[in-house]
Amino acid sequence: WHEKTLGQIFCDDSSQQIIQMLLDEMAAAGAELALRSEVTDIRHADGAFHLSVTSGTGAPPRVRCRNLVIASGGKSIPKMGASGFAYRVAEQFGLAVTPTRPALVPFTFGPDALEWIKPLSGVAVDTRTTAGAWSFDEAVLFTHRGLSGPAALQISSYWQEGEEISVHLCPGIDPVATLKSARQSGGRRDVATVLADVLPKRLATHLAEDRGWSGNTADLSDHRIAEISATLQNWRLKPTATEGYRTAEVTLGGVDTAGLDSRTMQARKIPGLYFIGEGVDVTGWLGGYNFQWAWSSGWAAGTAISGG
Repeated sequence: WHEKTLGQIFCDDSSQQIIQMLLDEMAAAGAELALRSEVTDIRHADGAFHLSVTSGTGAPPRVRCRNLVIASGGKSIPKMGASGFAYRVAEQFGLAVTPTRPALVPFTFGPDALEWIKPLSGVAVDTRTTAGAWSFDEAVLFTHRGLSGPAALQISSYWQEGEEISVHLCPGIDPVATLKSARQSGGRRDVATVLADVLPKRLATHLAEDRGWSGNTADLSDHRIAEISATLQNWRLKPTATEGYRTAEVTLGGVDTAGLDSRTMQARKIPGLYFIGEGVDVTGWLGGYNFQWAWSSGWAAGTAISGG
């Protein structure tokens, strides 16, 4: 493996290595893998769980177990099999489920804003993106559907429908100082060319044309420079929605942690029933935190069941 920015770790070769590692661990532990199967019914009686299972590769029609771990995730990316199964099981056994919604997901916009964004599809820019009291200093990616990239995905977990987001297009750079310096050093360069020193060229040109920032920097008044700077430092957008569970990396909300033992992930009211991973109301940032939560909560449950 190797480490990228912000401590993110990637396989040197294929991510298939992760799958193979888990399969090897399963084989070593004597676990059985059933594919293309579905649990259609769960009952709890005589200190055991009784599961009805549809036929599939390696799946017996009925399973009896003392301990049942629900590790089925949330609703994100349904084409991969995601569903609200964990929530239905929780509610069946009297556990509370907090409201769910897509998170770590791209933003979509209405026709007018989208018409402005589409020509920039494929352009990425380092930003400080803000929603409410939360900000993230990472890149935003313009797409043909709206805004994506790390900063947009991160802030989507805190954005509320109907709110605006603020995008600082050049954090760490003083646009006023940049434009005044260009004005003082001859001023023959036009505004878009100067802005291209601190922004991607396509974005700089698109902004200048849209806002009417034309002419040489020598002709810019202090008032005009302040206006340009204000736009770059606080570009306000109002998303109409997100792309939803179709592309959301995680699901916000889920099985209420108040109903689970934080040391073992066991349901407080139902001995032997455990909920782990994304199905629980725990949501992390980008960078592997949600994987870490899934594996750590799974380790806690497994350790509790095996007795350490």
